[in-house]
Amino acid sequence: MSVISPAKARGPEASYEVGVSKVRFVELLRASLGSLGQRPVRTALSALGVTIGIAAMVAVLGLSESSRADLQAQIANLGTSLLTVQAGSGFGAGDGTLPADASTAISRIGPIESVSSVVTLSDTVLRNSEVNAQATGGLQAAAVDLSLLDTLNSSVAKGEWLNKATADFPVVVLGSVAAQRLGIADVGSGQQILIGKTWFTVVGILKPFPLAADLDRSALIGMNAAATYLSADLNPSTVYVLADPAYVDDVRKVLGATANPEHPEEAQVSRPSDALQAQLAADSAFTSLFLGLGAVALLVGGVGIANVMVIGVMERRGEIGLRRALGATRRHIRGQFLLEALALAGLGGLVGVGLGSLVTVIYALSQGWGVVLPAVAIVGGIVSALVIGAVAGLYPAVRASQLSPTEALRS
Repeated sequence: MSVISPAKARGPEASYEVGVSKVRFVELLRASLGSLGQRPVRTALSALGVTIGIAAMVAVLGLSESSRADLQAQIANLGTSLLTVQAGSGFGAGDGTLPADASTAISRIGPIESVSSVVTLSDTVLRNSEVNAQATGGLQAAAVDLSLLDTLNSSVAKGEWLNKATADFPVVVLGSVAAQRLGIADVGSGQQILIGKTWFTVVGILKPFPLAADLDRSALIGMNAAATYLSADLNPSTVYVLADPAYVDDVRKVLGATANPEHPEEAQVSRPSDALQAQLAADSAFTSLFLGLGAVALLVGGVGIANVMVIGVMERRGEIGLRRALGATRRHIRGQFLLEALALAGLGGLVGVGLGSLVTVIYALSQGWGVVLPAVAIVGGIVSALVIGAVAGLYPAVRASQLSPTEALRS
């Protein structure tokens, strides 16, 4: 009966002594990597499954965190104190407009910092009179208060915003999407668009409204201009309210009754930032789903490694028998095959982490997000690969170690 005793640890070269046989860890590692290097195509294909699984998991976590950081930055920048009041529409919910004095009534609420009303107009918005009147591209015209940009914390990208002088005349400021669809990239050259049957001169293009996407698709004109040139009824369709952050919930409770005292049930009060919060929750759900898919891919990769290792044991019976005959113990054989499985999975994990990180960087930059690569994705990816490699290589390693030298050499 041979006595197996661990030699004194010498860092990475800790060894095991079996009688006169001594195999150091680095020698086992060298033998394992040498075996993998003899079959480069098989090694690459075996590691591919783990690479795909780890890359998917790293990319999902990276993109999820990058998107989440961008949404949180938007919420922090825009705040959660913006409220909207809209008239309900449909059966039993009024005519889709608020009372004409809704904005004035709302402004009397103490904690209100800014109020701005928007009147959606029925007039079509066209590039010129030659365009089919039905081909509006989803654009709409709207009459707005001059305080709109301050209330929504937005600004002009090009040109200028409406002022007390221009709001009385046929001039228009375009939302970012409206300008794009109308083919207007700049202002100052006297470009005009047709709203209803009246020509309006474009004086400005706005930056996107993260919390008011409808305005991005709108051509915005002054209230007096809408009444004068389009004979518009100026009952507000939407009222934007910027409240003191400390009193948002209190303001929200009284806003409907204040905007429409006769029919408070017809005034719909909402907080646009809630949509961003809901998007954060939806992103978390999708992240869990895609992580599950990545885990399935990683499991498939582990099964592939186990399959390759079992085949390797069958093909290398002669090598195993020779090593046993020269004094290698079962522990040495198990260690070599287990290290081969770990090396395969580790290789796939490293490549997968790099590939997933690259995908995250490219996509995040293309969306204008800040790149966030969570440490748990990087470290967790490599650790997951090594764990799946250890599990996948355990059975083939044990099977290889159980071959007797005489039986292995005869095969």
